[in-house]
Amino acid sequence: MSIPFIILMAVFLVGCIALVGAILLQKKRSAGGVGSIAGMGNVTDTYWDKNKRRSAEGTLELWTKLGAVILGILAVVLCLI
Repeated sequence: MSIPFIILMAVFLVGCIALVGAILLQKKRSAGGVGSIAGMGNVTDTYWDKNKRRSAEGTLELWTKLGAVILGILAVVLCLI
């Protein structure tokens, strides 16, 4: 094993642990598919849901998605090394 591979693997493992932590910190969505099945339509049309991107929860969700994409790319790179 080469030194760059070991460094990338360590970064990957730390990133995976951080991603799991970020996912566990997010708020649960309890009205997911039940509202659409019951005919309630879009029940999450409140002020807070429209401005979610500016809140800490929205920022955490954005960083979680970005981290998942970066870890996916890093996993492909590690497979090619």
